[in-house]
Amino acid sequence: MPARNNNGFSLLELMITLSFALIMCGVTFIALRPQLDQSHMNSAYDTTLMALRNTRNLAITQSHEYYVNFNPAGFPAGTIQVEYQPPLVVGALAAPPIQQVNTYSIPADVTFNVQAGFPAAAPDGFGSGVTAIDFETQAGVPLNYVVFYPDGSAQDNLGNLVSGVIYMTRLGPSIYPSRAVTVWGATGRIRGWRLDQLAGVATWVQQ
Repeated sequence: MPARNNNGFSLLELMITLSFALIMCGVTFIALRPQLDQSHMNSAYDTTLMALRNTRNLAITQSHEYYVNFNPAGFPAGTIQVEYQPPLVVGALAAPPIQQVNTYSIPADVTFNVQAGFPAAAPDGFGSGVTAIDFETQAGVPLNYVVFYPDGSAQDNLGNLVSGVIYMTRLGPSIYPSRAVTVWGATGRIRGWRLDQLAGVATWVQQ
Protein backbone atom coordinates (compact mmCIF):
# COMPACT_ATOMS: atom_id res chain seq x y z
CA MET A 1 0.00 0.00 0.00
CA PRO A 2 1.56 3.40 -0.95
CA ALA A 3 2.63 5.66 1.89
CA ARG A 4 0.47 8.73 2.54
CA ASN A 5 2.20 12.10 2.47
CA ASN A 6 1.33 14.39 5.40
CA ASN A 7 1.01 18.01 4.30
CA GLY A 8 1.23 21.05 6.61
CA PHE A 9 2.93 21.56 9.98
CA SER A 10 2.89 19.35 13.02
CA LEU A 11 1.56 20.68 16.32
CA LEU A 12 5.10 20.88 17.70
CA GLU A 13 6.27 22.97 14.76
CA LEU A 14 3.32 25.35 15.18
CA MET A 15 4.04 25.74 18.89
CA ILE A 16 7.73 26.48 18.25
CA THR A 17 6.85 29.06 15.57
CA LEU A 18 4.27 30.71 17.84
CA SER A 19 6.77 30.84 20.71
CA PHE A 20 9.35 32.58 18.53
CA ALA A 21 6.72 35.07 17.36
CA LEU A 22 5.66 35.88 20.92
CA ILE A 23 9.28 36.34 22.01
CA MET A 24 9.94 38.70 19.10
CA CYS A 25 6.78 40.69 19.93
CA GLY A 26 7.90 41.00 23.55
CA VAL A 27 11.40 42.14 22.60
CA THR A 28 10.00 44.67 20.12
CA PHE A 29 7.57 46.07 22.71
CA ILE A 30 10.33 46.47 25.30
CA ALA A 31 12.58 48.17 22.74
CA LEU A 32 9.87 50.56 21.60
CA ARG A 33 8.41 51.32 25.04
CA PRO A 34 10.63 54.38 25.69
CA GLN A 35 9.63 55.86 22.33
CA LEU A 36 5.97 55.15 23.07
CA ASP A 37 6.23 56.83 26.48
CA GLN A 38 7.97 59.83 24.90
CA SER A 39 5.26 60.03 22.24
CA HIS A 40 2.53 60.15 24.91
CA MET A 41 4.37 62.84 26.86
CA ASN A 42 4.81 64.90 23.70
CA SER A 43 1.10 64.49 22.93
CA ALA A 44 0.09 65.70 26.42
CA TYR A 45 2.44 68.68 26.16
CA ASP A 46 1.30 69.63 22.65
CA THR A 47 -2.37 69.33 23.61
CA THR A 48 -1.95 71.52 26.69
CA LEU A 49 0.05 74.15 24.83
CA MET A 50 -2.46 74.18 21.95
CA ALA A 51 -5.48 74.48 24.26
CA LEU A 52 -3.99 77.50 26.02
CA ARG A 53 -2.72 79.29 22.93
CA ASN A 54 -5.85 78.68 20.87
CA THR A 55 -8.08 79.87 23.71
CA ARG A 56 -6.03 83.03 24.24
CA ASN A 57 -6.27 83.72 20.52
CA LEU A 58 -10.06 83.24 20.66
CA ALA A 59 -10.33 85.73 23.54
CA ILE A 60 -8.40 88.32 21.54
CA THR A 61 -10.09 87.82 18.16
CA GLN A 62 -13.63 87.40 19.57
CA SER A 63 -13.24 90.11 22.25
CA HIS A 64 -14.74 87.88 24.95
CA GLU A 65 -13.60 86.03 28.06
CA TYR A 66 -12.59 82.39 27.69
CA TYR A 67 -11.87 79.95 30.50
CA VAL A 68 -9.40 77.05 30.40
CA ASN A 69 -10.10 74.52 33.19
CA PHE A 70 -7.74 71.67 34.05
CA ASN A 71 -9.21 68.47 35.55
CA PRO A 72 -12.67 70.09 35.85
CA ALA A 73 -15.22 68.46 38.16
CA GLY A 74 -17.36 65.83 36.47
CA PHE A 75 -14.75 64.98 33.82
CA PRO A 76 -12.07 62.26 33.73
CA ALA A 77 -8.61 63.17 34.99
CA GLY A 78 -6.48 64.62 32.23
CA THR A 79 -9.32 66.69 30.74
CA ILE A 80 -8.88 70.28 29.60
CA GLN A 81 -12.18 72.15 29.29
CA VAL A 82 -12.57 75.39 27.36
CA GLU A 83 -15.56 77.61 28.21
CA TYR A 84 -16.91 80.92 26.91
CA GLN A 85 -18.43 83.71 28.97
CA PRO A 86 -21.11 85.48 26.88
CA PRO A 87 -21.12 89.25 27.39
CA LEU A 88 -23.49 90.94 29.80
CA VAL A 89 -26.78 91.87 28.18
CA VAL A 90 -27.83 95.48 28.70
CA GLY A 91 -30.42 95.64 31.48
CA ALA A 92 -29.68 92.09 32.73
CA LEU A 93 -28.99 91.62 36.42
CA ALA A 94 -26.32 88.95 35.88
CA ALA A 95 -24.04 87.70 33.13
CA PRO A 96 -25.39 84.81 31.00
CA PRO A 97 -24.29 81.28 32.00
CA ILE A 98 -20.86 80.14 30.89
CA GLN A 99 -20.99 77.89 27.82
CA GLN A 100 -18.70 74.97 27.04
CA VAL A 101 -16.72 75.36 23.84
CA ASN A 102 -14.50 72.30 23.69
CA THR A 103 -12.72 69.61 25.70
CA TYR A 104 -9.31 68.05 25.20
CA SER A 105 -7.80 64.92 26.75
CA ILE A 106 -4.19 63.96 27.34
CA PRO A 107 -3.01 60.30 27.19
CA ALA A 108 -4.15 58.24 30.17
CA ASP A 109 -0.60 57.33 31.26
CA VAL A 110 0.33 61.03 31.57
CA THR A 111 -1.14 63.12 34.38
CA PHE A 112 -1.17 66.70 35.57
CA ASN A 113 1.05 65.97 38.54
CA VAL A 114 4.33 66.63 40.34
CA GLN A 115 6.93 64.16 41.57
CA ALA A 116 9.67 64.05 44.15
CA GLY A 117 12.85 65.29 42.54
CA PHE A 118 11.31 68.17 40.65
CA PRO A 119 13.41 71.36 41.01
CA ALA A 120 12.51 73.51 43.99
CA ALA A 121 12.35 76.54 41.68
CA ALA A 122 9.28 76.47 39.45
CA PRO A 123 9.74 77.39 35.76
CA ASP A 124 9.40 81.14 35.24
CA GLY A 125 9.16 81.40 39.03
CA PHE A 126 5.39 80.83 38.91
CA GLY A 127 3.71 78.73 41.58
CA SER A 128 5.21 76.90 44.54
CA GLY A 129 6.75 74.04 42.55
CA VAL A 130 4.74 71.44 44.49
CA THR A 131 1.23 71.91 43.07
CA ALA A 132 0.37 70.27 39.73
CA ILE A 133 -2.00 73.00 38.51
CA ASP A 134 -1.16 76.29 40.15
CA PHE A 135 -2.66 79.60 38.95
CA GLU A 136 -2.07 81.50 42.19
CA THR A 137 -4.77 81.24 44.86
CA GLN A 138 -8.20 82.36 45.97
CA ALA A 139 -8.89 81.98 49.70
CA GLY A 140 -5.66 79.98 50.00
CA VAL A 141 -6.64 77.43 47.36
CA PRO A 142 -4.58 77.17 44.11
CA LEU A 143 -6.76 77.80 41.06
CA ASN A 144 -7.10 75.04 38.44
CA TYR A 145 -8.25 77.44 35.74
CA VAL A 146 -7.22 80.60 33.93
CA VAL A 147 -9.38 83.19 32.15
CA PHE A 148 -8.08 84.86 29.01
CA TYR A 149 -9.40 88.38 28.41
CA PRO A 150 -9.72 90.31 25.12
CA ASP A 151 -6.45 92.15 25.83
CA GLY A 152 -4.68 88.76 25.95
CA SER A 153 -4.03 88.86 29.68
CA ALA A 154 -4.59 85.91 32.02
CA GLN A 155 -6.83 86.54 35.03
CA ASP A 156 -9.13 84.81 37.49
CA ASN A 157 -12.93 85.12 37.47
CA LEU A 158 -12.68 88.21 39.69
CA GLY A 159 -10.51 90.12 37.25
CA ASN A 160 -7.20 89.68 39.11
CA LEU A 161 -4.09 89.01 37.02
CA VAL A 162 -2.81 85.47 37.62
CA SER A 163 0.38 83.77 36.55
CA GLY A 164 0.63 80.01 36.79
CA VAL A 165 2.12 76.67 35.82
CA ILE A 166 0.83 73.23 34.79
CA TYR A 167 3.03 70.15 35.23
CA MET A 168 2.74 66.95 33.17
CA THR A 169 4.51 63.74 34.14
CA ARG A 170 4.40 59.96 34.02
CA LEU A 171 4.36 58.65 37.57
CA GLY A 172 7.17 56.13 37.93
CA PRO A 173 10.84 55.67 38.75
CA SER A 174 12.04 58.46 36.43
CA ILE A 175 11.02 62.10 36.45
CA TYR A 176 12.43 62.62 32.95
CA PRO A 177 11.19 63.90 30.55
CA SER A 178 8.37 65.61 32.45
CA ARG A 179 6.97 68.82 30.96
CA ALA A 180 5.52 72.09 32.17
CA VAL A 181 3.66 75.04 30.67
CA THR A 182 3.66 78.52 32.22
CA VAL A 183 1.29 81.45 31.70
CA TRP A 184 2.22 85.03 32.60
CA GLY A 185 -0.79 86.99 33.79
CA ALA A 186 0.07 90.49 32.60
CA THR A 187 0.49 89.55 28.94
CA GLY A 188 -0.87 86.00 28.72
CA ARG A 189 2.51 84.84 27.42
CA ILE A 190 2.64 81.03 27.26
CA ARG A 191 5.88 79.08 27.50
CA GLY A 192 6.69 75.37 27.31
CA TRP A 193 9.34 73.59 29.40
CA ARG A 194 10.92 70.15 29.65
CA LEU A 195 12.72 68.65 32.63
CA ASP A 196 16.33 67.92 31.76
CA GLN A 197 19.45 66.89 33.62
CA LEU A 198 22.20 69.48 33.49
CA ALA A 199 25.43 68.65 35.27
CA GLY A 200 23.54 65.97 37.19
CA VAL A 201 20.89 68.40 38.41
CA ALA A 202 17.20 68.34 37.37
CA THR A 203 16.54 71.64 35.59
CA TRP A 204 13.58 73.11 33.70
CA VAL A 205 14.70 74.03 30.19
CA GLN A 206 12.54 76.21 27.96
CA GLN A 207 11.31 74.52 24.78
